[in-house]
Amino acid sequence: MRTRAVIIVRGVVQGVGFRYFIHGAASQVGLSGWVENLANGDVRIVAEGERGLIEDLVKSTRRGPRSAHVAGVTVEWEQPKNDFHAFEIR
Repeated sequence: MRTRAVIIVRGVVQGVGFRYFIHGAASQVGLSGWVENLANGDVRIVAEGERGLIEDLVKSTRRGPRSAHVAGVTVEWEQPKNDFHAFEIR
């Protein structure tokens, strides 16, 4: 079943290649959406696709790239809007 998730990742997640890490993980399994840095130091991810694939992406966010330190992850599930064609870095 297709779904949409808004994922917020807190910790040392900017300046460590986190967005590129997420872009690679999401693109590899065919998720659509985007990832961006927030002004408060967090990273926001909006992803659409099969729920199991998004759950795998959430697991990846908890690990992050080697130089990241993830302090917390929150996920809000939403209805898919089907307004993305690929996964991009903002």
